Amino acid sequence: MPWAAGSGLATLAAKPEPTQEWSAVSFLDDEEWTGRIWTGSWERGTGGTAPVVEPATGGELGRVGLASPEDVASAAARAAEAQRAWSATPFQERAAILRRAGDLWQEHADELRTWLVREAGSVRGKADFELHVAAQECYEAAALPSHATGELLPSEAPRLSMVRRVPAGVVGVISPFNAPLILSIRSVAPALALGNTVLLKPDPRTAVCGGVALARVFEEAGLPAGVLQVLPGGADTGAALVTDPHVRVISFTGSTAAGRSVGELAGRHLKRAHLELGGNSALIVLEDADLEEAMGAAAWGSFFHQGQICMTTGRHLVHASLYDEYVERLADKADALAVGDPATEDVALGPIIDSVQRDKIHTLVTASVDAGAKLMAGGTYRDLFYRATVLADAGPSVPAYDQEVFGPVAPVTKFSTLDEAVQLASDSEYGLSLGILTADVHSGLRLADRIPTGIAHVNDQTVNDEALAPFGGVAASGTGSRFGGPAANIEAFTETRWVTARGDVASYPF
Repeated sequence: MPWAAGSGLATLAAKPEPTQEWSAVSFLDDEEWTGRIWTGSWERGTGGTAPVVEPATGGELGRVGLASPEDVASAAARAAEAQRAWSATPFQERAAILRRAGDLWQEHADELRTWLVREAGSVRGKADFELHVAAQECYEAAALPSHATGELLPSEAPRLSMVRRVPAGVVGVISPFNAPLILSIRSVAPALALGNTVLLKPDPRTAVCGGVALARVFEEAGLPAGVLQVLPGGADTGAALVTDPHVRVISFTGSTAAGRSVGELAGRHLKRAHLELGGNSALIVLEDADLEEAMGAAAWGSFFHQGQICMTTGRHLVHASLYDEYVERLADKADALAVGDPATEDVALGPIIDSVQRDKIHTLVTASVDAGAKLMAGGTYRDLFYRATVLADAGPSVPAYDQEVFGPVAPVTKFSTLDEAVQLASDSEYGLSLGILTADVHSGLRLADRIPTGIAHVNDQTVNDEALAPFGGVAASGTGSRFGGPAANIEAFTETRWVTARGDVASYPF
């Protein structure tokens, strides 16, 4: 249902015939998983079922099983039992399973892409990117079992003294809807590779892409039963996962508000919680930036996947000398972006995940206009399709500038000096990503050093992800870079143990 670009009120084109047939498939056979959870086999959960809804059409694609807190308790006990054998599995065997999983994401890409498009509202390019990263996460994780995981220490006593990194045990992973495959696999793969078992709770809105798909991939890759279990559910299921005594580490990706609750609950139970939370990332456009080159990056940063990305460019800080032209060009770019059903049309923006999120976006846009921002493009929607939106004069005290919108909205404000740019970029509770556009790379790097974020890109926008790169934010964006790369993953999913050995029993004065 593509939304034609143009001035004034947007119009809806007639819905075309689907470009690919939606039919029974072999890899994600819905007869296996419909109404079930994965515990090493497909079983009925005691939490009931939930519909798998296609946001573009409102149609039901299937039904997933939901796990109750009682299901979590059973799964956690099963995972603790399975973990002993899994951690003792030779590292070559664990690595081989991870490599096979990486291959499977590519072998079944056509089918999995269709699910990402229809269940998550992804445009095709975004779906392909998720599949690429999923494979890379598995390949990177496959190298972890053979990494050195310890060191020798000097000792005052006549003994061998060493530090070992050992598996944490059972890891709980709670993943969101926006990039369901990436944001599940980036914790699941390294945790498994390092000898842990995993309980995965995907968002029920994207439980197939973020849960069922992983269960099938690792089942076919040869992962033993009970090592990975998939438990879709709501807040009570998540709370049970955090508090279960068998679960030692929590990996949570989601909103800052939910992350605070998860972190508090984990802290009360003396558990480590790795929290990757929200953002309101700034793109700084310096006086010497080339606007012709900048527009693609600027639009991508704010409008990719309908702005439903934690790293989305939520604030455009533009030098005063470029400001008017920048706003005009960005508005033209936004107006030209087609919005519609990515399963049937080649569009730039698909649907917002649901009406609750759409209404939140529109409330922030209208409140921002009421606060003095100028609506230069977008600001309208039909069903769950929200047009790419540009707000000028949208600086501090404007709601869409101050808050994380999680929608396709680009607030733009101006600055005159580098100190002012630093102040604007730093004046946020968040600290996830930063983009700087400039002709002087060294100036960009020096500027990035002055702004506290977990990620910084010179001459690129704020949305970037690679399996081998550390990922995470500071302040309200989370607890730091605990995802990506061997150092971060080993730190996240293992415990440090001091071990000594003597040739004879030590003697003591009593």
